[in-house]
Amino acid sequence: MKTILITGGAGFIGSHVVRRMVNRYPGTHFVNFDKLTYAGNLETLSDVEEKSNYSFFKGDICSEADLKEVFSKFDISDVIHLAAESHVDRSISGPMDFVLANVVGTVNLMNACRANWSDLSKHIFYHISTDEVYGSLGSEGLFEETTSYDPRSPYSASKASSDHFVRAYHHTYGLNIRISNCSNNYGSHQFPEKLIPLMIHNAVEGKDLPIYGDGLNIRDWLWVEDHASAIDLIFHEGRNGETYNIGGLNEWTNIDLVKRLATIVDQRLGREEGETIKQMKFIKDRAGHDRRYAIDASKLESELNWKPSITFEEGLDKTVDWYLENQGWVKNVISGEYQAYYEKQYNS
Repeated sequence: MKTILITGGAGFIGSHVVRRMVNRYPGTHFVNFDKLTYAGNLETLSDVEEKSNYSFFKGDICSEADLKEVFSKFDISDVIHLAAESHVDRSISGPMDFVLANVVGTVNLMNACRANWSDLSKHIFYHISTDEVYGSLGSEGLFEETTSYDPRSPYSASKASSDHFVRAYHHTYGLNIRISNCSNNYGSHQFPEKLIPLMIHNAVEGKDLPIYGDGLNIRDWLWVEDHASAIDLIFHEGRNGETYNIGGLNEWTNIDLVKRLATIVDQRLGREEGETIKQMKFIKDRAGHDRRYAIDASKLESELNWKPSITFEEGLDKTVDWYLENQGWVKNVISGEYQAYYEKQYNS
């Protein structure tokens, strides 16, 4: 049985990837390797933790000892690398955490692959990145795989650096790589510091809906389960050394997105139309706030026949419904109680 290491599998995107892979490929063993920082939540994966082809290993990609142990214990054959610090605001206040996790951690992980794989061409190292490495677009154009890098925040700079290191290891050592750069993800189980779950939570609680600047910053939104399906395809069918952009094929301004969320909350909670939008409040713009992101995913569509499975409107409805129906999960995250799940389930 092959054993695939998924780093950052207790995070938002990682947990969706783990669940999909474990359920779809019962003949493959998947090891979820996660440090369990504030954004790692094993409770999210309670539905697969008893599966025979799933294991969890608490470890840090910045620790050579942890990586040596997990590779030795499980005889890792391939890696899907999602572990990263990902919140832009946090990168602005503490950039070194992002350098260590996203750059040093990625290099440590590839060095572990080199130490354990005698023929690097026979094993896959798949690195998941972000469209933010490309910088900011004007009113026209799309990010393509060949777009020059122009990161504007410590977060995007750290991801751009890790992308370059992955390509360098491919060219220098022959590491069999895939890289994908995705647009903004949304969906169930996202930590409520991110825009969509934060707005839903604040809307329900009657708190301010904070909008940076004029609210006209544009993002392309990708349903997290569509992202997981794309990762599955790229891992199994993508070409060695290639980069694939993954996007939701839609663009929304932040202010229109918040208005849409407010309308859905009004409908779900039986409020008068327009009631929730009154909670919207404009605040000082974030430093280095990119104006527009938009992904050209035509390469992924033409090579691997991938397309988003639902529209953004459908995805927002599903997302709001999930958060409203899972207030217990949200409260555990807000209170920090979720952090006790590992000790309770694995060390009791």
